[in-house]
Amino acid sequence: MHPRWNEGRAEAEAALGGDPLTCDAITADFRILQRRKGHRYSLDDLATAAEAVRATGGNTVPRYLDLGCGIGSALLMVSWRLKPTTIVGIEALDVSATLARYNLRLNALQARLVEGDHREVTAAWTDPPFDLITGTPPYLPVGTALASPDPQRAAARLELRGGIEDYLASADRVLAPEGTVVACAGGGDADRVEAGAKAASLHIHRRLDVIPRPDAKGPLFSVWTLKRSRCGAVDHQSLLVRGADGRQTLEARAMRDTFGLPD
Repeated sequence: MHPRWNEGRAEAEAALGGDPLTCDAITADFRILQRRKGHRYSLDDLATAAEAVRATGGNTVPRYLDLGCGIGSALLMVSWRLKPTTIVGIEALDVSATLARYNLRLNALQARLVEGDHREVTAAWTDPPFDLITGTPPYLPVGTALASPDPQRAAARLELRGGIEDYLASADRVLAPEGTVVACAGGGDADRVEAGAKAASLHIHRRLDVIPRPDAKGPLFSVWTLKRSRCGAVDHQSLLVRGADGRQTLEARAMRDTFGLPD
């Protein structure tokens, strides 16, 4: 590991009061600092970033925004692959924003991090709109599950600052006319996505159901691609992560290949 990462990790740990961090690969040559016992980047970040790359055909986009960017997981992957001219992340939680700032700096990624609730930030936005917007919101409404005593874990699981409907509303406020929104939602939340899209005047173009294993009762989550323009039939696909033998499927490995990650 490059010495700057060892130094950066030590500095970030000190900024977080000594909270232990790990330094992990997130693309072929980007790394990410994460709390060892906090929220860590996961499959929904990877699948959302991969679908964003697919939606753009792998072509550079001028302006890219990640709503509720957390520690920068999806933002780093999308930016590494698409190399947008302007990159912006919005994050409200202090600990996650602190880590995101270190992750952007240590990867030498020129990006702007806005601290605040995405619902309020987008409502007051005055800059030009975005060509691509991603979001990986939590899936559980407040009151449907116990909140973790760890604020970062709680925010990643419970809709403390809104669910998929709020993310789509925020995206609508700052989306370019020909722009694309890619966001994930719980596997059983199709009705919520459809209602949120209608309220935001967005149209669903693609739905990818991510199924963890063959015996799963349904998708773990789904990644949705939306635009302002109407389309015909929605491209509804599914992706099986692991086969009956427990090994990653070719499709799951292809997502990792998008970002130069080994199996």
